[in-house]
Amino acid sequence: MDLYIETFLDYLRIERGLSHNTIYSYQEDLKKYCNYLKKAKLSDFRKIDRKNISDFLFELRKTIAPVSIARMLSTVKNFHRFLLREKIARSDPSHLIDTPKIDKKIPNFLTFPEVNKLLKVANLKRTQGIRDRAILELMYACGLRVSELTTIKFMDLNLDVGFVKCKGKGAKERIVPLGKVAEKFLVKYIEQARAKLLASKECTYLFLAQGGRSLSRQSVWKMIKKTVKKAGIKKDVSPHTLRHSFATHLLEGGADLRSVQAMLGHSSISTTQIYTHVNQTRLKKIHKKFHPRA
Repeated sequence: MDLYIETFLDYLRIERGLSHNTIYSYQEDLKKYCNYLKKAKLSDFRKIDRKNISDFLFELRKTIAPVSIARMLSTVKNFHRFLLREKIARSDPSHLIDTPKIDKKIPNFLTFPEVNKLLKVANLKRTQGIRDRAILELMYACGLRVSELTTIKFMDLNLDVGFVKCKGKGAKERIVPLGKVAEKFLVKYIEQARAKLLASKECTYLFLAQGGRSLSRQSVWKMIKKTVKKAGIKKDVSPHTLRHSFATHLLEGGADLRSVQAMLGHSSISTTQIYTHVNQTRLKKIHKKFHPRA
């Protein structure tokens, strides 16, 4: 079983060009799947039937949320399709299993005044403060995922034209406009802070930790949590909250859905449409609060 999984992961890496993080998620899901099969004394994928997979999903319901079960089923389906295509198995026992319907949660976002409070916390007299302000401005200006932010290379930034190139899910590249405010703080970071953080070393990444190392996702997450606390914002804010805020504020300002989809790097517009529900929910709250007959 381990050999088949490694072959499948190589296929995802080489032929489909998926990112390291995505492949790691597939690997972890398949590890759980295999552990279940081993407990059920199933050592040959060719002998697995629909009931075995259904039992596995039923077992998962005891410990994980429906959204995680849906992702797990997607992994299992992709894996069995691969085994069938490679003629390792004669059939795909997963193809008749329906993906559970999941209610889409309204994404958490910050209001524009809250974003302003958050952005103004950084101490611009300190090197790390200049870097942190540039990070927050860029994430909000471009709607970047934290994994995209930490992998931006210095050469991906084009301040003359006002764009940044980033690599999203599935290693898909997209170009997003920066905006004047983000440009201003990126210039400040490059001119006043990056060389100090680099400390005479070489690093191709745009954002650096002390000593010239590339910045980790965990470091950005911790910085944002700390900044939120200093700003006195009571909401549960993560790096992704800035991405949600970016999309929500664009649509509130009149941007069309297709443009927001392109800037977010969503492969399907249905993913972007969740932000239209955000607007509808806010309108209902405003109506309820201020209309005399609400």
